[in-house]
Parts: sequence; C-alpha cells; structure tokens
Amino acid sequence: MKAKPLAEQVMVITGATSGIGLATARMAAERGARLVLAARNDEVLQSLCDEINAAGGDAIWVAADVGAQEDVRRITMQVMERFGGFDTWVNNAGITAYGSLEQIPLADQRRLFDTTYWGVVHGSLEAVPHLKQYGGTLINIGSIVSDVAVPLQGPYSAAKHAVKGFTNALRMEMDSEGAPVSVTLIKPGSIDTPFPQHGKNFLDMEPRNPPPQYTPELVAEAILYAAEHPVRELYVGGGARVLSIMSTLTPALTDRLIAKRMPDLVRSQQAARDMSLNSLYGPGEDGAVRGGHEHVLERSIYTRAAMHPGIKAALWMGLGAAALALLAAGGRRTDERYQEYEPEGTSAMDDLPPYPPITATGAI
Repeated sequence: MKAKPLAEQVMVITGATSGIGLATARMAAERGARLVLAARNDEVLQSLCDEINAAGGDAIWVAADVGAQEDVRRITMQVMERFGGFDTWVNNAGITAYGSLEQIPLADQRRLFDTTYWGVVHGSLEAVPHLKQYGGTLINIGSIVSDVAVPLQGPYSAAKHAVKGFTNALRMEMDSEGAPVSVTLIKPGSIDTPFPQHGKNFLDMEPRNPPPQYTPELVAEAILYAAEHPVRELYVGGGARVLSIMSTLTPALTDRLIAKRMPDLVRSQQAARDMSLNSLYGPGEDGAVRGGHEHVLERSIYTRAAMHPGIKAALWMGLGAAALALLAAGGRRTDERYQEYEPEGTSAMDDLPPYPPITATGAI
C-alpha cells in the first residue's frame, strides 16, 4: 500500500498527554496532520488541543481509558463524527510498575495489562475494520523489553512481549487477507520521558530509566516515518538494537548481564516518593514531554539510518560487529556450558567486565 503524505492524514494518538504521545502530537500537528488525541487527563488534553488549534492546526480530544473497550469505541465515534475517518492510528498509552514479581500485587499487574496490552488490543480492533476498507496504518508502541525482559519491571516486560506477539499475528492476518493495512511495531529503547514518575514504585529508591537514554522526539520521528512509509518494525536507539541482537545470539549470557546490572541501573540516588503518587489507576501529572534526566542523546545514527533503506545493510553489519564485540567482552564460554567452566566456590558473574562508559559520542 502507499500511504498518504502526513499533511493529508487524520491521525489518532492514544496516551497523548505526556512523553512520546505528546511529542508525536505536536510534531504531527506541525507537519499538517489533523489529530484526534486521547488520554485520561481531560484538562491537559483540552489545553493541548487549544495550543495546536491556536497555531493553525486541527485537533480534537477524547477523554478515554484505553483499558476500557467502550472508551476506545467512543474515540472511533468522535473521529468519524468530526473527520469522517482516519488514516493512521497510534496505540501509545502505557504504564509500568517497579518492583519484583513477588512484590507487585496481582491486582496491580492486571491493571498494568489493562492499559499496556489490552489498550493496544482495543485500539487495534477498533482501527482495523476502517483501515481494511479504506487503507491506512496501524502503529503499536512496543519496547526493547518486547524482545528482552528486564528484572524489576516484569509485568511491563510481559505486557510488551504480548504487544509484540499480538501485533505480529495481526500483521500476518492482514497480509493473508491482502488488506491494504500497514501494521508497524515501534520498539524504543530507554527514552527520557516522565515514565518512571508515572509508574507505581515498590523499590526502596526512586526509579529511573537506564542509560543510554534518547529523546522522545526520536520516537516521534519514527512514528511519523511509519505513518508515511509502510514498515514492519523500527527500533529507536542503536543501544536497543544491539541489546536485541545480543539476546538473540547468546540469550543466557545476556540474561546474566542484565540480571547483574539492571537492579542498580534502574535505581536513582533519590529516596522513593510516596507510593500513592502514580498513574496506574488514574491520570497523574501530565503535560511534560521530557523526564528531566541527564546525559540524554539527541540523535541516533542507527534510527536515522533505519529510516533510509539505502544505508541499512551497512548498518546491520556494524551492529552485528558491535554486538559480537560486547559478547566477546563477557568471556569465551558459551551460554549452554557456562556452568561447566565455573571453578568451584566462585560466582559465574564475578569475572564479567563492567559495561563500557556510555557517552554522547560513543553511543550508536
């Protein structure tokens, strides 16, 4: 299928009041797209639409909890009433919880799935009938944890794995039907958004995103690229792609590295806030794109190259070499025989080297 130019599109964006969703809404409006913005915080939604319309854009808002199917159906009703249809639907809303799988109550895990997984399902199944008839693009926001699970965000990792499986299956069904629907999965790495502040925290310290962190605008660029260029999936941040390759090549060693490093990387130096300050069950403090973290990368050579097929092959070779180099730094022992070479009385992790320092010039 051939997508319309963005300036001729009507785009639906969920989770539009902070972070990636907010960055995407503003960027899409600047490029001429007409917008239907959805989130739970109606006050911030209205303010955002007023901002866009005052600048010459065309945006409406719908207060909706994507975990409720009837709310998502209301989004469809509003977009049909105002614009008569849509060209791109972006399922972006998501929420997390920090803590071990034993710490996070099952009720909180189910609520997390309501938004992060079922919100994608509800939005996709609302969008697909219209897109099959008129053509268009469905964009689901996954994560690097769609490929590589991380400790202390187990339910979120599981939800994003589920988003990946659902999206891939839906894409295959559209292909088998010959439907004029592009289905894209965006997999951001660590992004500088207020995401940690919105999650429910069971840790002893305030959570943070691990390095390397990239700007939300890079994800917005990838989303808008997918709206105009049918593509299967896009990673945002070379660090995310390298980690995915490592996990594919040597999953056991990668698991060990993440298990040892991630618990420290996800904890900041700040004392934990009151646990009640979160957005798991209702809207929180919205309206910010950035999370205010330090050492944020403003560009990604990998992501820019991935959106230009002419240099993608060379990039793949470079990423493969980088992944192999990182794995080689962990020792020559294979994952399957790791325990066989471990001297008695020592830990298999004791002799692993630290991660190399991450700098703006050295990151991919």
